[in-house]
Amino acid sequence: MEGLEAPHRSATMSAQLVNSLRAHIESGRWPVGTRIPPEHVLVEQLKVSRNTVREALRALVHLGLLEARVGDGTYVRAASELESVLVRRASVAREEEIFELRAILEEYAAGLAAARRTQREVGVLRRLLAAVEDANRAGEMAALAAADGEFHREVVNAGRNELLAEVYAYLGTALTATLRAVPWDPEAAAEHARLHVRLVDAIEAGDEAAARHAASSVVRVTRRSAARTPAGAGE
Repeated sequence: MEGLEAPHRSATMSAQLVNSLRAHIESGRWPVGTRIPPEHVLVEQLKVSRNTVREALRALVHLGLLEARVGDGTYVRAASELESVLVRRASVAREEEIFELRAILEEYAAGLAAARRTQREVGVLRRLLAAVEDANRAGEMAALAAADGEFHREVVNAGRNELLAEVYAYLGTALTATLRAVPWDPEAAAEHARLHVRLVDAIEAGDEAAARHAASSVVRVTRRSAARTPAGAGE
């Protein structure tokens, strides 16, 4: 299998195989959601014992990278241990906690983006902003949540803090889910759109304070709309 290396013969075969399989997952060769080859295929391709394969797979399941489904095989659950931990923790967090975390991350990231962005990145943000506005006008919350998530990930990326970008990307599912559950409101949508334009303008101008304020205001508008959501809505 291309890119997947068999471990060297030693007393730590299963540990080496764990590292090899983990690298394969982190590289994206086995994307999240993919069913990996069955044990007998891995045994044949890697020329190791079935016990070695089983030990390695169990270790990766324990780390949260793989998920064993009875009668269906083993699937990639997360691309890294950090992703596994963050996604699992976010899944049991209160909505209020998610909004507070989002405000902290996005406000700081917007300031970094204003300080470090390139003109090319500003162009990408303008393009993504147009997609957010299109979804906003259509009143489609699923499409708006997806477009908004991509836009804010690019804002974070423009700050060039790799660890922050990684954490934000892994929490993206939880952050997007909170927005998807919010009912579309024309007044809130208009304010949301204005604040996004203000955010990109501030980033392009290199105004860190204005960018941070706009980013926190975007979260505040979404949070206010979510507070008006009836119990059970979006489920």
